[in-house]
Amino acid sequence: MSLYDDAVLVLKGYEDQEELRRTYLEHLETHPDGMWKACADGHITASGLVIDPSLGRVLLTLHKKLRMWLQMGGHCEPSDDTLAAAALREATEESGVAGLSLLPGGPVRLDRHHTPCAWHLDVQYAVLAPAGAVEAISDESLDLRWFAYDEVADVADESVVRLLEATRARL
Repeated sequence: MSLYDDAVLVLKGYEDQEELRRTYLEHLETHPDGMWKACADGHITASGLVIDPSLGRVLLTLHKKLRMWLQMGGHCEPSDDTLAAAALREATEESGVAGLSLLPGGPVRLDRHHTPCAWHLDVQYAVLAPAGAVEAISDESLDLRWFAYDEVADVADESVVRLLEATRARL
């Protein structure tokens, strides 16, 4: 199965945010290249909120280009077999944390936002950090920092706050 086919199945199975979910599926129907950064009309991206429920905290990256505190994530790559694998790869690469795992149950949220390259139709997952997780800044970040749940709204935008709320509801 291709990444495109996986994305369609994931989105068809996602049961929240009906209007946005339909927008994503329509985008893929009209853009066979809609998974890739080269699609100028927008593309599916995958992200993962790295969370440590045992300590009530999340790991955010200060994005180098956007200069905002965000979850880990980005463009799908040809080597990604699934959206879930893309989200886990991005979270691992950008956090430097070994041993991450996806919270079961598929995507937690969808978030469509404009970036300097195009519209991102982000499929957002929750990613569990192992006990004693140690982060390492990647070349895509200015900083990485753990934030207590109640600190996130002070540093991040509403999309990250909504992702954290949805993740905590799933735990």
